[in-house]
Amino acid sequence: MIAVLALPLLGRLDPPLDPSGDEARGQLRRELAHPEYYDANLLERISDWLDRLINGSVSTASDAPLLTVVVAILVALLLLAGMILIVSRARRTARADQAPTAALTDEVITADQLRARAEAALAAGDPGAALIDAFRAVAVRQIERGRIDDVPQATAHELAGALAVTFADHGPALRRGADLFDQVLYGDRPATVEQARDLLALDDRLAGRTARR
Repeated sequence: MIAVLALPLLGRLDPPLDPSGDEARGQLRRELAHPEYYDANLLERISDWLDRLINGSVSTASDAPLLTVVVAILVALLLLAGMILIVSRARRTARADQAPTAALTDEVITADQLRARAEAALAAGDPGAALIDAFRAVAVRQIERGRIDDVPQATAHELAGALAVTFADHGPALRRGADLFDQVLYGDRPATVEQARDLLALDDRLAGRTARR
């Protein structure tokens, strides 16, 4: 892959670079601003754009000195890394801007099962999945106990608000849990082990039992 990326650049890398680093970054940003980069053929379209950007200089590659070859490889790798970073951030922002949907799915599952699944995910090193199931366990447990209504389309914040009516002292923790739930599920934000454990401990407190660590 390095050779494929590097060879077309060789003819453009005799000092000063053409395009310069700033110009290349500018071209990259302008190209990635096009809406077609957000469809299912994202990687293919990016590859086509790179081919267009560096096309026409293969014929001069054989005359390039070793230093130019090394610089070409580095520039190609930096362009690729920058492109991946820009696209991943754009997608993360787009998902974070989506309106949150129902926090509870149509899955038929008990609070204890959600709790067990959250603990298993935590033990497996997946705090994000653990946090999502832990929050759902908190809500489902109180639905099972009749303390809040079962509203199928309720968002995480609506569930937290309903719970805060009954558990006023835990209102801030519930709202913080809803924030984390939305950020992890819709915004692709990473969760920490401590955050997942905090929600499991909140489930214990609302259930009236000693938190397990």
